[in-house]
Amino acid sequence: MTQPVDSPSLALARRVLHIEAAAISALAERLGAEFERALDLILQRRGRVIVTGIGKSGHIARKLAATLASTGTPAYFVHAAEAAHGDMGMITPEDVVIALSNSGTSEEVLTIVPLVKRQGAKLIAITGRPESALALQADVHLEAAVAEEACPLNLAPTASTTAALALGDALAVALLNARGFAADDFARSHPGGALGRRLLTRVGDVMRRADAVPTVSADAPVTQALLAMTAGGMGMTAIVGPDGEPIGIFTDGDLRRALERGCDVRSLLLAEVMTRSPRSIHPEALAAEAAALMEQMRISQLLVLDTNGRLVGALTTHDLMLAKVI
Repeated sequence: MTQPVDSPSLALARRVLHIEAAAISALAERLGAEFERALDLILQRRGRVIVTGIGKSGHIARKLAATLASTGTPAYFVHAAEAAHGDMGMITPEDVVIALSNSGTSEEVLTIVPLVKRQGAKLIAITGRPESALALQADVHLEAAVAEEACPLNLAPTASTTAALALGDALAVALLNARGFAADDFARSHPGGALGRRLLTRVGDVMRRADAVPTVSADAPVTQALLAMTAGGMGMTAIVGPDGEPIGIFTDGDLRRALERGCDVRSLLLAEVMTRSPRSIHPEALAAEAAALMEQMRISQLLVLDTNGRLVGALTTHDLMLAKVI
């Protein structure tokens, strides 16, 4: 069967992707000592990383700064043209400046190089030309040269910006690894995301407070517990002793098991069917821990107790779902 022939547009799109993929593959093969020097230089400095560039390289620089900042390396973007008109004041002697310019001859970038040096900051250049002025003046040069641009005219920055972007990502991830940056660190940088909610939300943030948790005494009849469960809307009621301390829990699951045994709930006391010494969790525990415990134990409710064993709240799987922890 004859394979369908790509349209000119589809063929061109495939060519773009192949060229850019080849540029990144070639870049990976060239990585070596200079990359490690750049890594060590950033790790040894006590300041921040300032990423600068102009034009398309400026856009890549802005993204690199954001990636560094979110993965444990304090960084920010400074526009090369703005740096020459006052923003150089953001750079301190302890900083590292990463300057991006494919040609290595961008006038706005070269203008601030002497100022960076005078400040005492270190300079890492990412260019496509090792012999360029920017590369030669840098403390470390990372080459991001490409064989050709993906643009049919070989003019518009395409493969070169992709290569610089990928090289910046490689540097950010290598720094992440060197700093021992973990998932909870990432969550602190992304508190508004799903990972942040899962890793930073604590039980006390999402639980029902004690005054909203239905409670009855152990010597109460099951019918009283059912009324409390219905009013509380949690599918459970906490069972408390004479001193008010929780001694058990009665859930809809306990009710079903009692009915399966043929018990007459109208004459039952809670002490006969409640779950004694129920699972509980501390309010400062992560909500993700509560979710894992509930899944492991196949339960839908947890009592929340403080360090003295007092009831301070309760938690259900529905509460965790509303908080988008699960």
